[in-house]
Amino acid sequence: MMRMVVLTGAGVSAESGLGTFRDKGGIWARYDLSEVATPEGFARDPGRVHDFYNLRRAQAAESRPNTAHAALARLAQAMDGDLLFVTQNVDDLHDRAGTPGVLHMHGRLDTALCAACGARWTAPARMTPRDPCPTCSAHATRSDVVWFGEMPHGLDRIAGALEAADLFVAIGTSGSVYPAAGFAAGAQDAGARTLELNLAPSDAPGIDGGRYGPATVVVPAWVDEILGTTGGF
Repeated sequence: MMRMVVLTGAGVSAESGLGTFRDKGGIWARYDLSEVATPEGFARDPGRVHDFYNLRRAQAAESRPNTAHAALARLAQAMDGDLLFVTQNVDDLHDRAGTPGVLHMHGRLDTALCAACGARWTAPARMTPRDPCPTCSAHATRSDVVWFGEMPHGLDRIAGALEAADLFVAIGTSGSVYPAAGFAAGAQDAGARTLELNLAPSDAPGIDGGRYGPATVVVPAWVDEILGTTGGF
């Protein structure tokens, strides 16, 4: 079977009710990202940052996986170790849909992190600056998400998989946020075919072709093709 790397972005979860960065009137549009998604913003006003992520965590908990999540779970289960599944999303919808081994390169809303000792644990529904770390008791707890200016998780593992991949697929991502925006070009340079499944063509370099439309329509159809239900790539 072919070796594949799949990267998903906010467009996969949008039809589950979780808005993207670009949605007008959405949660992101109501906040200054420099104040709620950077280490500097957290240092200035940790309460405001916690309030922002408490809201996002509640929205994610109320959402449900859609047919795109379900289709990708089928693909990941069928391919087993021949697929590295990477998401830029901090929700857990892929995990709840049954996708094994999801690499959350930007972290997770449902996990808390101690900035003092690095401990991680399941996040409560509501976090505050007064919460003590269960390991070291420091009042330095934060959401376990990768903020702007921080290093995403798993980059070495992703780089190795891209070098060995036969196919790289970007799904529901704008192709405007690095380093993920460079994955397609990296895979292409290593000899892989590259494909995007998206509402519209993205800004990412290195894309050979695409399938365009709602994720809940385009993704299940493509997965059926890959798994041989309707044949062909």
